Amino acid sequence: MRGLRSYYTYIIANHSRMLYVGVTNDLERRMSEHKQKLFPGYAGRYNLKRLLYYEATNDIDAAIAREKQIKGWLRAKKVALIESANPEWRDLSADWFQWLDDMKRPPGSRMRGQDPSLRSG
Repeated sequence: MRGLRSYYTYIIANHSRMLYVGVTNDLERRMSEHKQKLFPGYAGRYNLKRLLYYEATNDIDAAIAREKQIKGWLRAKKVALIESANPEWRDLSADWFQWLDDMKRPPGSRMRGQDPSLRSG
């Protein structure tokens, strides 16, 4: 017997709070794709990579229907949904991809095992 699969309806934004609503069967993989801009399109063009809200279900049809429903809402209703669960608009995936941030830093700037507050200078 196959295990239950999860599907996610999610909302991402950029620092200017431009919104994008999507659906996926692997939220961590999809957020990695958004953060690395692996696919051209609206989200990549506008640097939409901060996960602000998501819902999970075991029914793909329900996830797609919810995505369409949210996409049809006015911005104010989408913002209210985000703020009901995430009033500070924190990136819910921020700590999922520390390795991505480390890869973006020049090799000499990485502080391997050192506390930056202990640097001299």
